[in-house]
Amino acid sequence: MANISIEEIKRLRELTGVGITDAKAALVEAEGDFDKALEAMRKKGLTKAEKRGEREAREGQVGTYNHGGRIGVIVELNCETDFVARGDIFAELVKDVAMHIAASAPAYVSADDIPAETREAKKQELLASDALKNKPAEMADQIVEGQLKKYFAELCLMDQPYIKNPDQTVGDYVKQQAALMNENVVVRRFSRIALGEVA
Repeated sequence: MANISIEEIKRLRELTGVGITDAKAALVEAEGDFDKALEAMRKKGLTKAEKRGEREAREGQVGTYNHGGRIGVIVELNCETDFVARGDIFAELVKDVAMHIAASAPAYVSADDIPAETREAKKQELLASDALKNKPAEMADQIVEGQLKKYFAELCLMDQPYIKNPDQTVGDYVKQQAALMNENVVVRRFSRIALGEVA
């Protein structure tokens, strides 16, 4: 059996929001390979988060962030209970998401919010590129789908690399914090204003 330290168990617990027993079991199963255990726990954690996602989130907070008087953000995050909405973890999450929006200027919360006509216009633009002219139609479609995914991932808040930890997306960070609170957490909407920027 691999030698597993209490520090690794604590670290895995903090990153995934699971109990100490589950964190230790994951490390044992992964034979002490931390990254492998983390990946396994993330998969399990996402399943838990999806189950929580079926529960309705009507409470929450509207948070603001102002960066040097030049960038202002207002964001709405929802959760299930008023108790959680008033807690420190939720308040920190709202602040972190607002700061990320100020720094990374997303256009949409998630891919679901992209208007069909915007997506289609970008698709046609990519299909018309010189690089795809001699490719078979099926291959061109596959290439464009990949390009679209990458292009819109940069514009969608939940798909952007999280500024405080670029190894995870904002969506993964929100799910991680939701797991700590054992609640369904939804980033509902946001607005970002930068001084001198024309909408």
